[in-house]
Amino acid sequence: MADRQATKSQGSGHPTPFIEIARPDWAEMANANSHPTPLTEAELVQLRGLGDPLDLAEVSEVYLPLSRLIGLYSASAAQLHRATSDFLGERAERTPFVIGIAGSVAVGKSTIARLMRELLGRWPHTPQVELVTTDGFLFPNAELEMRGLMERKGFPESYNRKALLRFVSEVKSGAAEVRAPYYSHLSYDIVPGREIIVRQPDVLIVEGLNVLQPPVSGSGLAVSDLFDFTIYVDARTADIERWYEERFLRLQRGAFADPLSFFHRYADLTEVEAREKAHSIWKRTNEPNLLANIRPTRSRATLVLRKGSKHTVSKVLLRKL
Repeated sequence: MADRQATKSQGSGHPTPFIEIARPDWAEMANANSHPTPLTEAELVQLRGLGDPLDLAEVSEVYLPLSRLIGLYSASAAQLHRATSDFLGERAERTPFVIGIAGSVAVGKSTIARLMRELLGRWPHTPQVELVTTDGFLFPNAELEMRGLMERKGFPESYNRKALLRFVSEVKSGAAEVRAPYYSHLSYDIVPGREIIVRQPDVLIVEGLNVLQPPVSGSGLAVSDLFDFTIYVDARTADIERWYEERFLRLQRGAFADPLSFFHRYADLTEVEAREKAHSIWKRTNEPNLLANIRPTRSRATLVLRKGSKHTVSKVLLRKL
C-alpha cells in the first residue's frame, strides 16, 4: 500500500518526500501491526483538550498505530546504538528517544502529546515516557514586556531558545537529572521556584508551537536537530481559527472566571464581545505566527497528521526513508 501511495504522489506532478496515507488505509495497518492497548473513556476524558472531540475510535485507528510506528523507530535507534557501540568497542548507555510535536495554537497538539505519552508508556520497551512543553521556556512576562514582545508571545523570539536547547541536549546526553521551568496557564507566566524534573526517561516528548524551527542563524544547532522523530499537526487555517474561537469561548465561560486568571478581564464579556476578542487575538498574533513561523516547518517533520474540518485526522503523511 505504501508503494502505491508513493507512486500516486509522484504521478500527480508534485514530487514529495512523503508517503500520503488515507485514514482508512492507516487504520487498516493498525489491525495488521498493532495489538490492543485500550484506553477507557474515563482515561480519555483526562487526556482530551478543551473542545477536542477525540474519541476511542480515533485512538484505535490513528494514534495506536502511530505509537506502534514510533516504537519501531525507537527499537531501530536502539539497534543502531548497539551496533555503533560494538564498532567503537565501548558500552555507552543508550540515551532517551526524543520526539518533537509541533503545530498551531488550538490544533490539538497538546492532546496528542498527552495521548502519545500514555500509549507509548504501555509498550514494553518504552515504559517510562516524559512530556515537556516549550511553554516553560518562554521568557517571563516581565522580560517579554521589557523587550516589547508581549504581543508576540509564542513567536520564536519569545522563547529562551538557548535554555531549551541546553535542556534537550542534557536529556539527550543521558544526564541523570535535568530540570525545566514550570509554566502556569492560569497566570500565563513562568512560576518562580517551580520546576519539572526529567530523570533519564526511555522517551521524552517535547511539545510546542515552534519546536521544528531551523537554527536561528542558518548555522549551528537547533533543538529540532536533537529529535529522533517529529510530528506536525496540520489543518486548514480557517478551521484552526474556528477551533481557537470555540476554545476561547469555553475558557471565557470557565477558567477565565477565576480571579487569579491572567484573562479574568474577559470573563464578563458578552458572547458577541468574546467572539470579537478571540478574532482580534487570532488575527493579531496567532495567525501571523502560524503563517510566518509554524507552518513553514511542516516539511521538516517525520510525520504529518492532517486534520479535517471536524477536528479529526483525515490522512497521514510519512516521510520516505
